[in-house]
Amino acid sequence: MTWLLVVLGGMVGAPARYLIDVRVTARLGSGFPFGTLVANAAACVLLGLVAGLGLGADSPAYVLLGSGVAGAMSTYSTFAFETVRLAEEGRARRAVAYAATSVAVGLAGLLLGLAIA
Repeated sequence: MTWLLVVLGGMVGAPARYLIDVRVTARLGSGFPFGTLVANAAACVLLGLVAGLGLGADSPAYVLLGSGVAGAMSTYSTFAFETVRLAEEGRARRAVAYAATSVAVGLAGLLLGLAIA
């Protein structure tokens, strides 16, 4: 049953991540990976809300929303790839700025979610 909740949450989180990335990139351009940054930040806020509500990691709501939705909405692999890609393209400062901003925004998003809850 637990794995099914993760799958169901992932069915919401993965398309949400894709749609966020597409819309943000269409609006702001592809010179900086804002789409991934926004999707990861949204996932961090959601995880902060779930944790702030005191849902245990074994509760169905945490599994669905935290592991499923937020887990599928966030993406470390894309973040890492985009950071390396920026560096390989000769934009090392932008790569460092993206990495630092991603970590800071992710932590801030998590804290925001905790504060709201």
